[in-house]
Order: sequence, then C-alpha cells, then structure tokens
Amino acid sequence: MSDLLSQPLKLPCGATLSNRLAKAPLTEGLADPHNRATDKLVRLYRRWSEGGAGMLVSGNVQVDRRYLERPGNVAIDDNGGLDMIRAYAKAGTSAGNHFWMQINHPGRQAAVTRDGTLPAPSAIPLKIAGAAGKAQIIPRAMTEEEILDIIQRFVKVATTARECGFTGVQIHAAHGYLFSQFLSGLSNIRTDAWGGSLENRARPLLETVRAVRRAVGADFPISVKLNSADFQQGGFSNDECLDVVRWLGEEKIDLLEITGGNYEELPWADTTKKESTRLREGYFMEYADRMRKVTTMPLMITGGMRSRKAMEEALAGDGMDVIGLGRPMCVDTDICHKLLAGESPAARSYEHELTFNPSVLGPDVPADVAKAVEMWGNIGWFFVQLWRIGEGQEPDRNMGLYEAYNIYKEKEGALTAGLA
Repeated sequence: MSDLLSQPLKLPCGATLSNRLAKAPLTEGLADPHNRATDKLVRLYRRWSEGGAGMLVSGNVQVDRRYLERPGNVAIDDNGGLDMIRAYAKAGTSAGNHFWMQINHPGRQAAVTRDGTLPAPSAIPLKIAGAAGKAQIIPRAMTEEEILDIIQRFVKVATTARECGFTGVQIHAAHGYLFSQFLSGLSNIRTDAWGGSLENRARPLLETVRAVRRAVGADFPISVKLNSADFQQGGFSNDECLDVVRWLGEEKIDLLEITGGNYEELPWADTTKKESTRLREGYFMEYADRMRKVTTMPLMITGGMRSRKAMEEALAGDGMDVIGLGRPMCVDTDICHKLLAGESPAARSYEHELTFNPSVLGPDVPADVAKAVEMWGNIGWFFVQLWRIGEGQEPDRNMGLYEAYNIYKEKEGALTAGLA
C-alpha cells in the first residue's frame, strides 16, 4: 500500500501541510444572532482538528453582515466577537494542523438580506427549479464604489483571520456566489470595466487576491475555490476557467480548490443520479489534468472521493495534491486518522444510503415538491449532524431524511427570526 496521503506538502508561500487530507469548507450554521463565532463552532472544530486532517477550511465567513448565505453564518463586519474568533482559530489548530478561513459574499444567492436588496453584478434573478410563482427579490446591479468596497471587505476579513490565529484564507469564487456571478456571462452583463470580456469579469476576483496578498504578506497561504464550470449553457465554461487558473497562477496563490455548479445547477445535490455515476469517485477529476497543464500551483479536489485507493491514485497521477473530504466528516470526525493509518479502506458515503418515501408527505403532493423535500432533507441531514456535534452530542446515523428536513427547517427558521 502506498502512503502518498501521509506525505507533507510545501506550499508556494513556504508553509507546509502535514498530510494531503483536508476538511473541505462546509457551511455550519452555528453562529449567534449577531453572526459571531460560538462555543458550538469551537467544539466542532476541535473535534475536526483532532481528527487527523493536515488542513481544515472553515465554512464561508461573510464580509458584509447585511447579506448572508444563511442566518447562522459567521460574519466579520464590525460586529465584535473577536475573542471568539480567536478561540475558534485556537480550537481548529489545536492538533497542529492548518486552519484556513473561507471568506465569501453571497451576492444574489443571499438567503438573508437585512436591507431588502440583493447586490449582484447585474439585475438578473436566480432561476431555481420549483421557485415559479414565489415572490423573488430582483437583484440590483452594484455600483463601482460598492465593488471596490467589497474588495476592501475581503482584505479586512483576511487580515483579521491572520491576526486571530488562522493559518491561511480561502477566497470563495465558486458555487454561484458573488465572484462566481461576476465570472459568468449569464449573471454578469455589465458594460463597464467589470463586465464584458472574461478579463473584466475576472477582475473583482483578481483584484481581491492581489489586495489580500498585499495585506497578509508573502508567507501567509491564500487559496481560491473556483468552479471548473457552471454546467450551464452560456455560463462560466471550463475553457474560461483555464484562463482564470492561468491568471491566478501568475498571482502565486498557494492552493486552488476545484469544484463546480451553483444554486441553479447543483451537481452535488442531485439525488437522482444513476448508480454508475454515484459510484464514480472524484466528481471534478476529469478537469484536473487540463488545469495541471496550465499551472503548477497545488490543486485540491473536493467531491465524491471516498476510497483510500482512489485518493492515492489521484495523488500518484500528479493531477491532485490535496484531497478534500466534506460530508463523511460531518459524521465521522476521525475518518482522516483512519484513512492515514490504513485502518479504514474508505470514508463512508452516507449520502448514498439515505432514502426518502414521498408517502410521508401525504396524498396528492406534487412530484416537484417531493423532490425538493428529498433534496433539502439530504442536505439538511448533514447540517443536523454538525449541529449535534457543536452541541456536544454524537451524530445520529439513523436519522431519517424527513426528520432531518423538519429539524433543518425549524432551526433555520429560528435562526432567521432571532437575528439581531
């Protein structure tokens, strides 16, 4: 058995990851009503730190408290709570691993808007299946002043992360959030210097990377999370991605995490996949070789990797440098230790074991409603496990999808109602 997973990785900035496994960024929903870090996050990340990964990446920390991806987001926006941010960082590095803060702005995908608006590159609403007939906020096109302000907000959060004990940052430019919206020709139809050509559409991301690097210094890891593609006709394509990857390489970022999709096209949330697709590991591996040809930066893949054998093969093939694990770590916080020690041949793929019987919804429920409940129940199941760990309980592996869906709805509703 090879042992590539246990090999250290030296990053371009000089920092070293102790092994090739990472806890991928996952939205946690464990902040307080003021969007500050809590003891629940401290408890959760201490468990993950002790679990053996060489690096942890936080869930997205928002740069503007007015706009949240969900009500339980941590935000750093003059809302206090820096002592808890320090405790959060200390817990996440307690075993000597790296702990990077993922920084984000949701743009038009915000689930919470405190001023009733949704800032975006252009005034183009989301098109989400099942949302027909529902009231929807039309996004407003951001002014150039707002765009420049967002860049400085990312800088402020990054410098706060370093000062509070995080060992790196990740700039979120994927999954249809603000920088991803700027990159896509479907959501960015601006005609000024922030739209039109791909170079202009990539400008907010690249300007932010440069500004963050100036602020945190050359020795502090900066990562970017980027879609390999949006999987939408006319959206951010893989060919465009390769150009952006080249430009990010010129900025000398330390790690690129590859992913894909957005709220309009959710490849990771499709519960109707054929079994052959479900069993295929590494949802985005097919893009890795193309990216490796255009840049030498370390690459991280998250999504679908479960078996130790597949992880080792991905590392041996020189396409990947770091393997990100997400959902398995919501239940088994020690899985990285087990994989590294060879005690487990694979991380358990809980999402493929969860089943849903639409009959629990009662008669005459439309098929699209049943599918939405199944999807959100699947996603909510993992959120509930994080909440349980944060509250000092053990994960409930026997929880059903419908039960998880109802708990998720109740908790998210309470969080929204309690926002200060």
